[in-house]
Amino acid sequence: SSAKWVYAPHSKKTFPESFVQGFANMISAVYLINLKGEILIYRAYRDDVSRAAADAFRMQVLAAKEFRSPVQVFEKASFFHIRSSNVYLVAATRENVNASMAFQFLFALVEVFKGYFGGAFEEEAVRENFPLVYELLDEVMDFGYPQSCSVDLLKTFIMQEGQQLDPGRALVAASLAPAQVTGAVSWRREGIKYRKNEVFLDVVENVNLLMSSKGTVLKSDVTGEIVMKTYLSGMPECKFGLNDKLMMQGEGKKGGSGSIEMEDVSFHQCVKLGKFDSDKAVTFIPPDGEFVLMKYRVSDNINLPFKVSPIVKELGRTRLEINVKVKAQYSSVTGLNVIVRIPLPPNTAKVTTTAAAGKAKYEPETSELVWRMRKFPGDTEYALSGEVEMSARIEDKKPWSRPPISMEFQVPMLAASGLHVRFLK
Repeated sequence: SSAKWVYAPHSKKTFPESFVQGFANMISAVYLINLKGEILIYRAYRDDVSRAAADAFRMQVLAAKEFRSPVQVFEKASFFHIRSSNVYLVAATRENVNASMAFQFLFALVEVFKGYFGGAFEEEAVRENFPLVYELLDEVMDFGYPQSCSVDLLKTFIMQEGQQLDPGRALVAASLAPAQVTGAVSWRREGIKYRKNEVFLDVVENVNLLMSSKGTVLKSDVTGEIVMKTYLSGMPECKFGLNDKLMMQGEGKKGGSGSIEMEDVSFHQCVKLGKFDSDKAVTFIPPDGEFVLMKYRVSDNINLPFKVSPIVKELGRTRLEINVKVKAQYSSVTGLNVIVRIPLPPNTAKVTTTAAAGKAKYEPETSELVWRMRKFPGDTEYALSGEVEMSARIEDKKPWSRPPISMEFQVPMLAASGLHVRFLK
């Protein structure tokens, strides 16, 4: 045979070269570095990345004010890094690894630390929990290969400091952990019991809109996620139905005007993809607690919740006149915590505003006029007018680029994409 065989020293066996190439998706070391460039945690899983290469990367982090590239190469070693609060998480390898895998592991590691540190992952939390951090790093990766990063699973056998576990529960946790790590349902432990079975479901959507100065919609889409919170006993199998065109066709129903076309759909690992491919049904055994079941994007037939009509007049070089109207295009619900951010020139000196509702305030840190309204009833239009005085500076020769207006809002019981949940069994 023309196939090449390679000796793998860590397993003391020979494998076909094509099979050993699959070993390349491994990480040699993980570092936690603070903003000063000091190494807080160093965990080596393999010995092929030198300390000199790590120091070279560390000095680059320390010297660069804006460290933009997420991947750097020093002494033939690749360093993948992300930043969470005031800590850099770095994965180092000498192999040609899957970059998505490396970054996915680092982001999952952040969620693990947040789960143990009460939702906040900062340098101070790392310094106060060195033994716990090292123990977690030993569990989430073995010989450079990522393992389970489920916080609920890790908490069954890695306890936080000061958290006591009685001997009976310790034996149960020890027996369940291997089955969860290697079993088909690693995200849920067996033996969960509740007096009352409850399921909570939220559809959270973000509307992205690009509009011309004449009010024509150039581009619009909605990115959303379905968040579930489950308190169910045993190992329940749930089935979930949406008004997605493919799902409805899979059930033998014609996708009419009430259906939508979903794009870029991604599911939680608990979803049985085989059944989704065959009959377009979302079937899953849910994790215990809160999790994101699926993410999606919709780009057709978007129901825009608001219409913004801005008019900006430049009165010479040192004055602006602003009029912004916001109209709710929904009727039976009420918007909450509506924030309209109106960009202003960086040389703004004074802003005078009059708002029909809410309060408007100029924030010099971001050069924005921020208009806040706690409630925005349906079929309502509010207006904001104001005058802006600017300081004349010789160096301001470039014309103001007029950046786009942005909005933040919550409109309960309204899905801009038209998505709605048909059933949950």
